[in-house]
Amino acid sequence: MVRFYENTIMKMKQLALICALIPMSLFAQETTKKVQDTTGTKPVALNTVIVTGQGATDPVLTTVRTDLVKKVVQPKNVADLFRDFNGFSLIKRGNYAIDPSFRASQYEQLNIQFDGGTKAMHACPNRMDPITTHVVPEDIERIEVIKGPYTVRYGATFGGIINLVTEKPIHLGNGFQGSVSSGYETNGNALVSSLKLHQITDRYDITANAGYRDFGNYEDGDGTEIPSSFKSLDYGLRLGYNIKDNQRIQAHWRQSYGRDVLHAGLPMDTDEDNSSILSIDYKISKVNDFIEEINAKAYYSYVDHIMSNNRRPSFMMTEAISTIDATTAGGKVEFKMKPTEKWILYGGLDALLIARDGVRTRTVKRNMMGDLLPEPMVFQDKVWQDSYVNDYGLFAENKYAFSNKTMLTAGVRYDLVVSDIQDPEADFQALYNDLGQREEHNVSATVSVKHKLSGNNTLEIAYGRGVRSANMIERYINHFSVGQDPFEYVGNPNLDAEVNNQFEIGFKGKRTFEKGIDAIRYGISGYYSIYENYIVPMVDPTLDRKFNPTAQPQEVKRFINIDDAYKTGFEAEASIEFANYFNFNTAFSYVYTRNNDLDESLPLTPPFITRLGLGFEKEKFWANLDYTITSKQDEISTSFREIETAGYETLDLRLGVKPYKNVQLGVAVLNIFDATYNNHLNFSFTNQADFGRVPINDPGRNFSVFANYQF
Repeated sequence: MVRFYENTIMKMKQLALICALIPMSLFAQETTKKVQDTTGTKPVALNTVIVTGQGATDPVLTTVRTDLVKKVVQPKNVADLFRDFNGFSLIKRGNYAIDPSFRASQYEQLNIQFDGGTKAMHACPNRMDPITTHVVPEDIERIEVIKGPYTVRYGATFGGIINLVTEKPIHLGNGFQGSVSSGYETNGNALVSSLKLHQITDRYDITANAGYRDFGNYEDGDGTEIPSSFKSLDYGLRLGYNIKDNQRIQAHWRQSYGRDVLHAGLPMDTDEDNSSILSIDYKISKVNDFIEEINAKAYYSYVDHIMSNNRRPSFMMTEAISTIDATTAGGKVEFKMKPTEKWILYGGLDALLIARDGVRTRTVKRNMMGDLLPEPMVFQDKVWQDSYVNDYGLFAENKYAFSNKTMLTAGVRYDLVVSDIQDPEADFQALYNDLGQREEHNVSATVSVKHKLSGNNTLEIAYGRGVRSANMIERYINHFSVGQDPFEYVGNPNLDAEVNNQFEIGFKGKRTFEKGIDAIRYGISGYYSIYENYIVPMVDPTLDRKFNPTAQPQEVKRFINIDDAYKTGFEAEASIEFANYFNFNTAFSYVYTRNNDLDESLPLTPPFITRLGLGFEKEKFWANLDYTITSKQDEISTSFREIETAGYETLDLRLGVKPYKNVQLGVAVLNIFDATYNNHLNFSFTNQADFGRVPINDPGRNFSVFANYQF
């Protein structure tokens, strides 16, 4: 642990260097024309939003979701906001540790961040605490998605970028204001409450928020209780100061505390999960005739995670408790330049520094026959082996307007990835006798064209080469069960970076009418990805099971690169607005993956999903009826112990009303028909007394009420 904290101090020093770039950029104002400092300073919008509503200059093949408060039912964590987002599925281990999956890409294959760059990586190797658990859903104003590696400005990107944008005071008026909300769900007796306060002036703004969640075990459609309860407390404080009309600096501090979290699909439960995130943003615009903007960001997060098997059947034989720490630090400095009226050039550098350490303490109380030992035996297992993976990036991206209808975007990115394991277990050291610091040099690139056709139609064509170096699990895990199957996994520090060569074409538009139908919106995109060095776990016959040597399976998996894999698919959606207040929408998403080396699907490939919705919306009342058809999934990965999943259908009803100007009330009925089902990406029950190793069922019928008051 001493090495870990020394390593943490080193990362904090590196972060300090990044932070130093922010005040350095303050001197850039010397090159600008002097700005009069008046009390009427206008608020400055930080570049925390990727999709700004500028059709010509926004990244290609993007999608945005807003009005998240209208979901009514209170989401468990941020990942739950993706439940009916076209192209997305959820990887579920219980009711808390939920990860989004997009087009069969998940985990570090997706570049998930807050406010244009802030990150917080999980501490648990089983992902009990993914990034989506560290921010409350009520604080998310919009979700932006870039569907592939089609920009190089926001860090190394393999399968796409997800930007979770928190609410900005720039959209609110001056003065003291706030909101309080509360919600309740019958299935699990779930209670949610939150409070948000703002103090806004022309010069500064302060935002404070807090939220509390208490979820019990839910029941599936058959009335079976699923162990999934948890409690969480979150709060945040954001301070913004407009230095001048063209400059702003902002600090954001947030903490999250999870307690007594039950994970139905994992071998242990979370006793405590504590996270802290600090981010600092700075922006100066109109620097000179060449440099339009300078944006800088620095952040630091720390996660302290404790998990145990105290509530599990295995506790009778062996008591296990893990204490794990993870730090994430990073930053970014970007220059926006405009050499000509038709040419915009972005250039900059960024860093992402990840370090983890921790141990699992096992107290063996009984022998293999089940007899009590005269003296319990205590063992300590190194979980992360005091490891780090640091990524230092340099990027340039330009946008050139051939005309007012056609925009060309091209970018290139270089990443230096430095990794090391500083306290390896003896058996891991014996397996890889050349352990030491390793450097990787990755090059990503993208080129795309956006062309506006006649009317309100747009054609987008893109190619992206996204490169992702192996994450810490894939490099350094040592005989831990970290997958959806029961195998022990062993990392491989010599993995090559995996590459996604993705091609995509998209078409979207809108047509308005004078009579009958008010408007039709539509969009479709198809993609094809050729993978190089794709990272998968495969059974290694040279390795023997290390823990519970009599348990099944006896085989052990090791992470390797494969050479022949691909995916292809499409998303399509359309909406019709009619009779002034009504709308009908439909959406389809399909992805097909293949591991040609094993002649099977890649693991965690979602099935074909069809979504149909009918809505009514007026100023003071709205209603949505959503029908989702999830097809069966028989394209499976047998090496991953996947099984075929039956199709299912769900129907949800949501109603909202504003009886008074500042009051919003809502009710919802989810899974109206009380269907019993499980999604293909759900984990299976693990180490549970009353369940075999079968997939976790999703909740049955659920009634929800919600209230929000703004002042």
